[in-house]
Amino acid sequence: MSLKEYVVHELDRLDDEKLKQVADYLAFLRYQSRPKMPDIDESLLAALYAEFGEEDRELAEEGVDDYVHQLAAEDKR
Repeated sequence: MSLKEYVVHELDRLDDEKLKQVADYLAFLRYQSRPKMPDIDESLLAALYAEFGEEDRELAEEGVDDYVHQLAAEDKR
């Protein structure tokens, strides 16, 4: 009997609770064997953050001005 045949035979003998445990373990094995993410260069992230930080601040400030105008318009009603 091959290993695969043995495992299938043993699975056939398990109750639902034990099968759930086996399914959880299989999910864990698949999780462990997933491709690893490459190491992230933190200096690259810092450069990207700096590059877009000013733009984000400007957009936020413009959004706040629009919000203040909308509030003022609502108060006039």
